[in-house]
Amino acid sequence: MVIAFVRTIILYLFIIAGIRLMGKRQVGELEPSELVLALIIADLAAVPMQDFGIPLLSGIIPIFTLLALTMIISVASMKSVKFRALICGRPSIIIENGKLKQAEMSKNRFTVDELMEELRMKGITDISTVKYAILETNGQLSVLPFADQKPPSAKDMSLAPQEAGLPLVLINDGRVLEHNLKLRGYDETWLEKQLKAHKVKCPEQVYLLTADELGRVYFAPKEEPK
Repeated sequence: MVIAFVRTIILYLFIIAGIRLMGKRQVGELEPSELVLALIIADLAAVPMQDFGIPLLSGIIPIFTLLALTMIISVASMKSVKFRALICGRPSIIIENGKLKQAEMSKNRFTVDELMEELRMKGITDISTVKYAILETNGQLSVLPFADQKPPSAKDMSLAPQEAGLPLVLINDGRVLEHNLKLRGYDETWLEKQLKAHKVKCPEQVYLLTADELGRVYFAPKEEPK
């Protein structure tokens, strides 16, 4: 029992380390080759986890080989456009100037129902308002509307809004983050005023408190358990 526990932990940590080396983009958006890698690694790791007669290295070495091969492919893809297209494929234009490209949809086995669902998720109901819809190599659909269909920006309206910057979490589930508090230039006195202003007695009653560079505060008290 203990051996199974230890072997599982070793393989688990080894796979996590390998996936981390692949980078955040690959973890969030798997290309076809990366999806295949993930499936094979899962299968290779499962065997030595369950069968104690198989040496642990019999699982680690193939996994390490696959991860190394993936790193080599990633470098080669960065160096060669043709190789990247061969491994990852090319983006396909599904909609151009408001018109469906049925041949591309058929080639990618992309149905009308799937297209309409993707467009609805992006807040688009009229295909004629779409300049380009591109099916990316990771399966995501990028939608670019016509210029006159885009919402106006502050620049378009000749406005000059102040940059609020990144809000920092000052209280997280009742815990005061002292480092962030000092980083934002505040102290305990400021925090006590904020708590009093929001009618709470202590940080333990706060679920979330953030402050941006303009001093704007977001406050969420803890909800009473039902």
